[in-house]
Amino acid sequence: MRDCQARAEAALEARLPAENRMPERLHQAMRYSALGGGKRTRPLLTYATGQALGIPLEVLDGPAAAVEMIHVYSLIHDDLPAMDDDSLRRGKPTCHIAYDEATAILAGDALQAQAFHVLAQDPTLHVPAENRIAMIECLATASGSLGMAGGQAIDLDSVGKTLDLPSLENMHIRKTGALIRASVKLAALAKDPIETVPADRLDHYAKCIGLSFQIQDDILDEESDTQTLGKTQGKDRDHQKPNYPALLGLTGAKQKARELHEAALDSLAGFGDEADLLRALSQYIIDRRH
Repeated sequence: MRDCQARAEAALEARLPAENRMPERLHQAMRYSALGGGKRTRPLLTYATGQALGIPLEVLDGPAAAVEMIHVYSLIHDDLPAMDDDSLRRGKPTCHIAYDEATAILAGDALQAQAFHVLAQDPTLHVPAENRIAMIECLATASGSLGMAGGQAIDLDSVGKTLDLPSLENMHIRKTGALIRASVKLAALAKDPIETVPADRLDHYAKCIGLSFQIQDDILDEESDTQTLGKTQGKDRDHQKPNYPALLGLTGAKQKARELHEAALDSLAGFGDEADLLRALSQYIIDRRH
């Protein structure tokens, strides 16, 4: 996992505009937010899926960087005053605090565009044009109104409301789960020809860990502290946002996360040792403390 995290960092660094290239302040803000922090869960999933499918890691550097760029853009915008109005992310001041609000908006916009530029043109992504198009479609759908952005809209509309479990899951399948599923699917789309059966099993794995990831985030928002998390603790409670501990209780939320972990492992039953990193990532997601 550490090797893949280092690889993701290098892939990002190589695919972001240099900080001394005009406009310098914008490029510095993009690199400030994207580099030197974060768990790199989504690139890890891309690399781990590639390992399970026998795809060389160097083919996946572009997709891994692209999905992390989308994730970082979403974090920058999520932290803005119009959204969650947060001042801390990954243990350092958020982009709009370190720079300014306008620069943060532009940095998020530019990271989003750069992600699709990478999928369209990255020279290390040795796949047919049809696969590239499928990757672009996959990431666009996961990022847009039917995916992450739509989930965030539902989240904002749910402040102060009580959601039932299906409604809460629907929100997080979009807000958090869509990009996690895309992280896995992008790797599957790098295999030529694409194998439908393992891709379907991998998608179910990703759906399960996408929900368990959000549940663990909600648990940590209740149980951890700001220094450990690297972001403001108790934010959901303060903003009266619906979450799993509020609906199920802490014990029930932890049980739900474990059930999803077991379901994720069941989805990998047809794989051998080559999927061990995917199995380890599912365990890591429900065990992590930040």
